[in-house]
Amino acid sequence: MKPVVVMTQTSEVQSELVSIIHKPFIDIEPLSFNTHLLEYNFDWLIFSSKNAVKFFFKYLDSVKVKHIAAIGEKTARYCHDLGIIVDFVPQDYSQEGFIARFQQDNQLILIPSSAQARPLLQQELSKHNRVVKIDLYTPVPNVTNITDVKEMVSQQSVDAIAFLSSSAVRYYFDQQPTPHFNQYFAIGQQTAHTLKQYNQSVKVARTQTVEALIDKILESREL
Repeated sequence: MKPVVVMTQTSEVQSELVSIIHKPFIDIEPLSFNTHLLEYNFDWLIFSSKNAVKFFFKYLDSVKVKHIAAIGEKTARYCHDLGIIVDFVPQDYSQEGFIARFQQDNQLILIPSSAQARPLLQQELSKHNRVVKIDLYTPVPNVTNITDVKEMVSQQSVDAIAFLSSSAVRYYFDQQPTPHFNQYFAIGQQTAHTLKQYNQSVKVARTQTVEALIDKILESREL
């Protein structure tokens, strides 16, 4: 029997190797912002997630920007699907990887993203550039899905829980009680670090893709 894996993000990805149950722990609420911030002539627009692209798309025609960058293959692919030309996508899908590869100075940069986004990207780029950060949306917990997964864990009907963000981790463990479980998997080091802050053991995918995460889950079952 194929292992049952709970994916805690919104996605339709499936696999012939595992039985995937999609239970997103995060809902998204759009935020209002000062649209006058879009009146500048930007050198770069940086999308750090699919949600950023989704919520900013309606404003894109109102923005004067020379180049667009995307963090992550899925973000770049979503841009392509919407007809957005992306000029730069680093092979490392993390903020750290983007910063290491994005060698730009004295640029005016627009970053529309989550209100809860890690501040690293903005902080590092601001050292040598002017950065305008817009809070487009904010994540909130999906309490129903979190409760459902905890019930599944209690009934021992789940073999692995895969986290793709630190916010999903926090929402899961901050909602008490949490049944004992030791098969947690993370798609990146930052998400893994958050799990460790809750004193949980975690296995990390070799690359930040769902496919690599599934490979890690299968590998751990063979040990």
